[in-house]
Amino acid sequence: MALKKFPEKFLWGAASAAYQIEGAWNEDGKGESIWDRFTHRQHTILNSGNGDITCNHYHQMPEDVALMKELGLQSYRFSISWSRVIPQGYGNINEKGIDFYNRLVDKLLEAGIVPNITLNHWDLPQAIQDAGGWPNRDITDWFAEYAGLMFSRLGDRVTLWSTHNEPWVAAFFGYGFGNFAPGIADFSQAYQTAHHLLLAHGKALQVFRQGGYQGELGIVLNFSHFEPATHNEADIAACRRIYENTISLFLEPLFKGRYPEMLFEWIGSHAPKVQDGDMAIISQPIDFLGVNYYFTDAISFTPWGGLLKYDSKPISASGWGKTEMGWGINPAGFKAVLLDIKENYGNPKIYITENGCALKDTPDTNGFVSDPNRINFLRAHFLAAHDAIEEGVNLHGYYIWTLMDNFEWAHGYKPRFGLVRVEYETGKRIPKQSAKWYSEVIAGNGFQE
Repeated sequence: MALKKFPEKFLWGAASAAYQIEGAWNEDGKGESIWDRFTHRQHTILNSGNGDITCNHYHQMPEDVALMKELGLQSYRFSISWSRVIPQGYGNINEKGIDFYNRLVDKLLEAGIVPNITLNHWDLPQAIQDAGGWPNRDITDWFAEYAGLMFSRLGDRVTLWSTHNEPWVAAFFGYGFGNFAPGIADFSQAYQTAHHLLLAHGKALQVFRQGGYQGELGIVLNFSHFEPATHNEADIAACRRIYENTISLFLEPLFKGRYPEMLFEWIGSHAPKVQDGDMAIISQPIDFLGVNYYFTDAISFTPWGGLLKYDSKPISASGWGKTEMGWGINPAGFKAVLLDIKENYGNPKIYITENGCALKDTPDTNGFVSDPNRINFLRAHFLAAHDAIEEGVNLHGYYIWTLMDNFEWAHGYKPRFGLVRVEYETGKRIPKQSAKWYSEVIAGNGFQE
């Protein structure tokens, strides 16, 4: 078996998100978020789950950092709850909330772990949603103020920052389809949200540059690989629309200062209102691009396929099944995504900010999970990433989704993505077989093919 080594100083870590692990939803001055409001409504989440307690990370944070150190993580990517530090989204600051993140950063640094902070992982303060949410242009300034606060309080110790996690999901699942908080189904609001998320990113980047903060600031996008289901012209055109609506909608403004023309012709009156100067703000150079990849889909045309007239089906590579989410497993699609970014968007510096899988974990009597299929999944995707690096992709780090089992949004607590099993009734953390394997990968900066 060949040993696959990664470049020197390659950064290995794991990722999480505030609403999915913190709990303490209404403690120590925290304000209500859109996910608090959404999950407290009936019939929005599988099995009526919510993030009120989830992994109780807010109270068990020191134990969790000690676990990260034990696993050998070099970096930990986490998000800040906007409503924990500014309960209304703007105005009065909650010092107890900021203190939690100060303590988390200090604990990580004491453990030799690089903090990587995401400012927005979907949990918008409810008070801002009441004022119109992301479709309200004022939010771009409120977000920049929030970003500036966090830079000023943590920027002396934190050198990796992202503005948003998966803005496509926030825009379309939150405002287009209504599957996620705030639960609005209006495509005009979805496209306006996408624009304002990008504009807020650009304004936060201006604050970061003007403040002279050391380190890197980027944005994290969700990437899937799309293939037309057939060589039929209608399927090819549908595939192009989905690519533009998911990928180009964000990469074109960020790297080329424009929106995809064909897509905007298709969506017509749903296109966002863009003011003079917006694209210059959005297209300021970023320090890195965060890439989240989970699956590859075959796209076909159907006249019953909503606004974009499409249907999608998961594609698994030969010999692979599907995950508990129903997603296909396709490492080749992962490599294709990375090469597409290299070839069409200037080969920016990349971190893989999320990649992982939910599988049917079966604990033994001690709560230990043997998960060779997760190890096989990760090994195959690491190999795809390694191949992409050899072909010139500018990849510098890899974060597994996720550190520990948690609240998986609309799917509640059924899917388990974690390297560490969480027994929700007791809060006990038990590293899985995959956690031990990943520790060995990190220690050797590589893996056996």
